[in-house]
Amino acid sequence: MRKYLIVMVAAMCLAISLAPVARAQNNADWQTARKQLKSQQKLERHALKIQQQNRKQSWHVRRVTSAERDQANHEMQRERRDLKTRQKDALQDLKDHQKSLDAIRRSYGR
Repeated sequence: MRKYLIVMVAAMCLAISLAPVARAQNNADWQTARKQLKSQQKLERHALKIQQQNRKQSWHVRRVTSAERDQANHEMQRERRDLKTRQKDALQDLKDHQKSLDAIRRSYGR
């Protein structure tokens, strides 16, 4: 119970000390962070696409059964889906972070 109380007091002190930082951040920082995240995600999608294209091209070099091809296609589809969900989660985390900073700024005044 003491540890919990100490952690809560520390968290409150941290929140109070971060209030000026939250006040200092403006909309331009938010837009810049969002742009950087989007460009990074675009590069990740492109890298995955190139990797999967190379995998498909390797099937022409050596003999691959249709079962292996189907399994690989299924795996690549899963990779694309997982990447898409990870990227959506990252963008949502950024939005949530921005909302929490705005809430802190509003609670301590501008």
